[in-house]
Formats: sequence, C-alpha cells, structure tokens
Amino acid sequence: MAQTILVIEDEPAIADNITYALKTEGYDSVWFTTGVEGKVYTSQNTVDLIILDVGLPDMNGFDLCKEIRKTSSVPIIFLTARADEIDRVVGLEIGVDDYMVKPFSPRELTARIKAILRRTSNGNEHSNATPEQSSTPFKIDIGKMSIIYFDSTLELSRYEFKILQVLIEHPGRVFSREQLMQRAWDVPDVSLERTVDTHIKTIRSKL
Repeated sequence: MAQTILVIEDEPAIADNITYALKTEGYDSVWFTTGVEGKVYTSQNTVDLIILDVGLPDMNGFDLCKEIRKTSSVPIIFLTARADEIDRVVGLEIGVDDYMVKPFSPRELTARIKAILRRTSNGNEHSNATPEQSSTPFKIDIGKMSIIYFDSTLELSRYEFKILQVLIEHPGRVFSREQLMQRAWDVPDVSLERTVDTHIKTIRSKL
C-alpha cells in the first residue's frame, strides 16, 4: 500500500511540483491550500508525513505544527521562503523533522522524505523495550516514539526523543554534537551543530 503524504501549501505551482514528484516516487498525496483544511484532515485521517508551508494565508505554519504535535508524532517537513537560523531553530524546537528553503529541488525533497520514512519504519519494527532500561527511571516505547520518566510520559519532539534515546541506551558515555546528530538526524548535514544545544536544553527542562 502506498504511503500518503499530506501537502499544505497555498502556492499552486509549488504544490503541483511536489505532488507530481511524490506521484513519480509512488506516494499518494493529498493537497490543501489552508492550515484549517490541513488541521481538519489530520484530525480525521492517518497520513505518513506532512509537508507544511510556514507562510499559509490563514494561519502560521509554526502554530499549526504545535497543534498537530499535541496529538501526533507524524513526521513534518517545513517549507519556507526564509533561510534565517532562528526559524530553523524554532521549527526544530516545536517538533519539525526537516526544513527546506524555497526554491528547492523536488528530487531533494523526495530524498529527504524517503530518509525520514525509512527511519520511522525501521524504528517501528523494534520491540518496545531494551535491556539497558531495567536499572534506569526511563522506559522507552520505540513503536510509539515515547519515553516514560518516573511514570510520567515526556512530551518530546522527534529529535528530542532520538537524542534522549541515544543517551539512555549508553549511560555514562559522552557524545559530541556531531555524534548525536549522526545518530538522531535523518539528514545530519543540513542542520547546525549548535541546534543540538537547543534540544538538550529543552530535554533538561522537560526532565
């Protein structure tokens, strides 16, 4: 069964290029031009990944991402016309999985989609527990991408989950920023190493 990609983009020319590229790669796609339509669809249907434009006509893509993250860990790729570092950091903090600046190559977009979905699918094939968890206050559910800390479920973004999972499974080991990015990022080379600092700060706060 083909995986379904939800595209929320108000520019028809860009949306047409995306949906054509997705069809060429064997994905099903659903396209909406407003955040409200996308939000309603995600609340009523299951999708495998969301491509979300930051500058929608009716609402901010950051706000829509926050709403989606309240109930779902579905992978999200942001599309934006701005390349500012602060936008990237904010996006990652609220749970975005990847970030593409317009104009972009549809081929690169589908490559990133494949990488994210492959990682997600591989993660769901593992069992819910690992031997290292028995002597720690953490319980990892890889299938649901959730971590329980002292009987409380942590509200983590995808990258926060992956980083904390690495640290839990290797107690006492010191990782460099680059090592954490190689283990937790789908496409490590597209993000700045200092982004790891932001995630670590957020994880500490949540703990």
